[in-house]
Amino acid sequence: MVSEKDEALLKIYEIHVEMADRVSQRREGANKLFVATLSAILVLLAAALRFGSESGGFSVKIAVPIMALAGLFLAVSWYIIIRSYRQLNTGKFHALQELEKSLPFAFYTVEWEKLQEGTDRRIYWKLTVVETFLPCIFSVLFIAIGAIALAC
Repeated sequence: MVSEKDEALLKIYEIHVEMADRVSQRREGANKLFVATLSAILVLLAAALRFGSESGGFSVKIAVPIMALAGLFLAVSWYIIIRSYRQLNTGKFHALQELEKSLPFAFYTVEWEKLQEGTDRRIYWKLTVVETFLPCIFSVLFIAIGAIALAC
């Protein structure tokens, strides 16, 4: 027989798990948006470098560094957003682990222990650590393109 308290705790736990999943879905949506936007900027940069000219009021020497700087700012913003989502999810999973102390089985606590809390990369790489590679790669690309454009 399940008590009202146990049912209430389980319901709170289910809602909190759903909220944590929604945060992950929002993070995935943000990642897709940033990849698409930054890729489009790279395509525009490539087109400007390939087909741009000094005629018609368009100056490649001005436009390319500005677009590269805009791309860099977006990549840095993306990195910060990923870190923010990591902090939010960390808080949510700590709250879930607290709730699990009152439940018969502590699923997330056991899972996190099995993954050695992400301290051993042979067992588990934290997803947000892997996710931050991409904004860093975009940042390096935009810095390089901007530097090359300024040097020419």
